[in-house]
Amino acid sequence: MVQEKNNEGNQISRRSFLTTGATAAAGFMIVPRHVLGGKTKGFTAPSDRLRVAGIGVGGKGESDIAEFAKGPADIVVLCDVDDNRAANSVKRFPKAKYYKDFREMLDKEHKNIDAVSVSTPDHTHAVAAMAAMQLGKHVYVQKPLTHDIYEARMLTEAAKKYKVVTQMGNQGASGDGVRQLMEWYNAGLIGDVHTVYCWTNRPVWPQGLPWPTASAEIPKGLDWDLWLGTAPKKDFVNKLVPFNWRGWWDYGTGALGDMGCHIVEPPFRVLGLGYPTSAEASVGSVYVDEFKQGYFPDSCPPSSHVIMNFKGKAGDIKLHWMDGGIQPARPEELGPNERMGDGGNGALFIGTKGKMMCGTYGMYPSLLPTSRNAQANVPKTIARVPEGHYQQWVNACIAGYGKKELSAPFEIAGPLTETILMGNLAIRSYDVRKPKADGKGFDYPGRYIKLLWDGPNMKITNFDDANQFVKRTYRDGWALGK
Repeated sequence: MVQEKNNEGNQISRRSFLTTGATAAAGFMIVPRHVLGGKTKGFTAPSDRLRVAGIGVGGKGESDIAEFAKGPADIVVLCDVDDNRAANSVKRFPKAKYYKDFREMLDKEHKNIDAVSVSTPDHTHAVAAMAAMQLGKHVYVQKPLTHDIYEARMLTEAAKKYKVVTQMGNQGASGDGVRQLMEWYNAGLIGDVHTVYCWTNRPVWPQGLPWPTASAEIPKGLDWDLWLGTAPKKDFVNKLVPFNWRGWWDYGTGALGDMGCHIVEPPFRVLGLGYPTSAEASVGSVYVDEFKQGYFPDSCPPSSHVIMNFKGKAGDIKLHWMDGGIQPARPEELGPNERMGDGGNGALFIGTKGKMMCGTYGMYPSLLPTSRNAQANVPKTIARVPEGHYQQWVNACIAGYGKKELSAPFEIAGPLTETILMGNLAIRSYDVRKPKADGKGFDYPGRYIKLLWDGPNMKITNFDDANQFVKRTYRDGWALGK
């Protein structure tokens, strides 16, 4: 939960006092100016700057490190398997050293960095983040935190074990919207929520299709083997990188993995949800011709509807996830020309006394009917994050582990990611295929049951075939941690 008070304080960084061999021998100490009587305007002591390494510095990674650089942070090392994708960041930070393999980068540069930002495809998040944390480096990891449930649990535990500052890249967690929703809910304006609908217009990349049969020439500058990382060895194919990997289970986590951390996060936080107790799914079908339904288990489905159940403080809560253009029924309290969510995405809370909704990132929070917004006079009891999601992490890293509040530390982001991936587990179980007893055709047992989830032990208790999706098997040469 977002804390209601900031943990402010005049903390002196562990690097606040610097000495050199020459001055130490002479009996002198160099002290940052702010210790000597306040900071000089425009001056930031070297001890109060964060040295950041970026792993995956094209696309979203490019914008991530640019955001860190706006504050007291220096981008000192860049790492990307694709020289073409990294080109803009290399140009922007010409003094930063450049590597292709994050393992080599961490081995050679760990003494020169304080923190690491991970913005790779989903299937590489966990191994890169774990390697950095084991070296005592603070980490910022793009959403979803990991590719599978087991990885999320391991990163959550590692953050506590290695005492590093962590943040997931679901920037809406630092927004005003989710805090407004929390204040309304805590004030009892909609009563006890029993049903939540979350929806997205994603995917906006191909899903529900067979793996291409024709291999292609690897583009110059791309290390394909490093890009594959933990995933099975395959030939390079066109139109997979840099974006469409999201629709393939070996690398991405589909529409739910991509958008769930932005859209499910508000109800997860507002309602204080824990592990779901069960999940069930239905998915859209693809037809290879007018009579034959396609079976493409390597690809995420074109659309899905997942229902997860939770034990809430005031009773059971049912959360619906819909993607691929599926949306819930329009609330009767919403005017015919009023926007639902943010147009293509949103979350709708249904309580015993009313309803409220928001868009992606918790933006556009609104009570229903919307006329209630002007009438609601609820005081702000939850601290805002004026510095924003990125700088919140930078400032917390400089202050040190446990010194400042964060919006999405792994202790929150990990369980949220596990919940998102539990939905994917139900989606993937829908396509578990087994030969029929008579040998004629196949049956799909996962389509007809509700999966019962033992959250603490990360196990489906009533359909063992689903447990294959809890933890991946990495390709030889890759491991989660030392």
